Amino acid sequence: MKNIFSQLLGSLFGSKNAWWIEVRTTEPACTYYFGPFDMEKEAELAKKGYLDDLEQEGSKVVAASILPLDEPPQQLTIYEDGMDGIAPDPKAAFSGRS
Repeated sequence: MKNIFSQLLGSLFGSKNAWWIEVRTTEPACTYYFGPFDMEKEAELAKKGYLDDLEQEGSKVVAASILPLDEPPQQLTIYEDGMDGIAPDPKAAFSGRS
């Protein structure tokens, strides 16, 4: 009940939360944050574009969600353990070779 009430008040009077898209991938094993968005609907509409971009880059998306956050994430890209914060080599989405 509190969640519904909070959403109603937030939509009527504005909310201090910003909406963020959180995407978890394998190959590379990362968590990405995209945003901020003023409204949940705005983030939901943008989500497909971010997912398409990551998949074109060769990432395997395993989860994507829309989150209200009080503060922005400290990092927009978080590399999982064992990667030492080093970005993996990029993969070409389209190569000129067949």
